[in-house]
Amino acid sequence: MRLKGKVALITGAGSGLGKATAQLFAQEGARVVVADISQRRAETVAAEINGSSRRKKAIAVRADVAKKADVEGMVAEARARFGPISILINNAGIAQIKNFLDIAPAEWQRMLDVHVKGTFLCSQAVLPDMLAAGWGRIINTASVAGMEGGPQNAHYAAAKAAIIGFTRSLALEVARSGITVNAVAPGLIDNILQAVEGRAEGSTVAGGISSPTAERVVQFFLRRIPMRQLGRPIDIAYAHLYLASDEAAYVTGQVLSPNGGYVM
Repeated sequence: MRLKGKVALITGAGSGLGKATAQLFAQEGARVVVADISQRRAETVAAEINGSSRRKKAIAVRADVAKKADVEGMVAEARARFGPISILINNAGIAQIKNFLDIAPAEWQRMLDVHVKGTFLCSQAVLPDMLAAGWGRIINTASVAGMEGGPQNAHYAAAKAAIIGFTRSLALEVARSGITVNAVAPGLIDNILQAVEGRAEGSTVAGGISSPTAERVVQFFLRRIPMRQLGRPIDIAYAHLYLASDEAAYVTGQVLSPNGGYVM
C-alpha cells in the first residue's frame, strides 16, 4: 500500500473531489482525517470508509478553514487521534458564477478567505509536524481558472491563481526539508452542472441560474475540451495520490492539471 503508515488530512472531504481522495487514500493504507465544514457530511464519509472494521481508518472533524481557531482545533484533534500529520490536501472550496460588477465585497472576501487564507492556515498548522519528521506532502487545489481565467468568476479565478503562487513559493522554502508542495488544477469535473445550479455540497452560487442556462455553460466548456468529456472526481484523486507518494519525491513546486486537454 503506497500510503501505509501515513496520516492524511483532507479538507472539504465531505463531498466531491475531497471525498474521492479520502476514499482512495484509505484504500492505499493512510489513516484519513475527513475534514469538512459540515459535520454530517464528514461523518458520513468517515463511516463509509470505516465500514464494519474495528480499526478506524478515518475520523470526521468539522472545521471552517477560514477560521484560525477551527484549523488549530482540527489539527489538534487529528494529532490526538492519529498522530502527526504527514499529508495535507488543501481541498476545501466554494464556487460562484456571477458577473464581475455584481460581486459584493463580502463575496469577494469570502472567496479569498476560504481558498487562500484556508490554504495558508492549514499549511502553517501542519508544517511543524512535517519538519520534525523530515517528510511531508502539501497538495493544494488550484483550477484551470487560476491558469487562464474565466468569465463570471473573477474572484474564484483570482483565488486559484493566488494558490498557484503560494504553492511555488512554499515549495522553494521547504525544498531541503524532505517536504514537497504541489498543486492540482482540475479542469471541468462531472459535478459541474450541480455547482453551476448551486446544488453541489459546499458551493455557493448566484441565485436565479436556470437548468437550461447551466446546461449551456456545460456545453460551452465541453466544446473546448479536446477529449469532449468531463473529468471524474477519481481522476483528481489519483493525481493527489501520485503527488502524495514516494514516487513523486522529486516533484515540487509544480501544477498538475488533469483537464482533458482544456489547458495545454
